[in-house]
Amino acid sequence: MIEVFKTNVENASDASSIVQVLLQHFPGSRVNFDLQDCDRILRVEGKDFCVETILTFMKENGFHCSILD
Repeated sequence: MIEVFKTNVENASDASSIVQVLLQHFPGSRVNFDLQDCDRILRVEGKDFCVETILTFMKENGFHCSILD
């Protein structure tokens, strides 16, 4: 399963921290950002991750995050 999110993450430091936490929550998943994209893409690929958990985590940490259509 692959899910792509639009975010407002602006810098590589924040992106790296988010990736680290998401990998702890969803081991075995692939998580990465494309901050060069205008939508500052967060891409999560794996078998066992929860979209709602990702959305909640991002919101609780002050970031906008929504599923990219």
